[in-house]
Amino acid sequence: MDSTRESDRILAGARSALTVNQAGGRHRRGAPIGEGSARLRHRNLLQRVKLVVGAVVAILVIAMGAGLVLNGIGFGGIMLTALAVLLAVVVFANFPRVKPPRRADLARTADARQLVARTELWLEHQRPALPAPAVTLVDRIGVQLDALGLQLEAIDPAHPAAAETRKLVGEHLPDTVEAYRKIPAALRRQDHAGATADARLTESLGRISDELDRVTRQLADGALDDLAIRTRYLEYRYSDAPPVAEAPQIAAPEKN
Repeated sequence: MDSTRESDRILAGARSALTVNQAGGRHRRGAPIGEGSARLRHRNLLQRVKLVVGAVVAILVIAMGAGLVLNGIGFGGIMLTALAVLLAVVVFANFPRVKPPRRADLARTADARQLVARTELWLEHQRPALPAPAVTLVDRIGVQLDALGLQLEAIDPAHPAAAETRKLVGEHLPDTVEAYRKIPAALRRQDHAGATADARLTESLGRISDELDRVTRQLADGALDDLAIRTRYLEYRYSDAPPVAEAPQIAAPEKN
């Protein structure tokens, strides 16, 4: 029965991926899978914009200074300035690029939000080498990681769920993908011990996704319990409070 359920899950993932591809593709290659990696990309974009603006301003200042000293830079100087501006725009519009974190660095990331963002970015760079059903799961995991990252920011780092999540996100998830990538591409669809490498990867990512759901619910239960306690306290504190007495109205003096 277990093998049947896992086969059904794999087939469902394959059908979902096929539907996405037929619809034109929900995700572009290299597109962010979560808000954390998108934030890192946006930060990199701002850095490149600043470099472009700084380089262009510097080139123009140098050209103006040379023009004042030499009493004009002539047509050749103007062309050289324009070429330098164009070169600066082309270079800094493409560099520095967002570098994916190294696998070994993920487990050493202490900050929960940073761990989520860096894991998402690492997964994005592994996505082109993964089979279609696994890509669908990676995209779903990206959404789950966003929600989990927000929860981890609000809890004690020593909380058992936090430690479990760090191990799941920083170790088990990348270890699974890395183990798959070590298998030669020609062997990934060949049956080995009852299943292909593609199927085993999809099954493992499905289990990780389910575990992320479980941890998210576990952390949410604590928040829900806190809210319930706060609500009961407010009911006890204010439900039996005596009504506020209305201020006495002063009658207007009668006119004689």
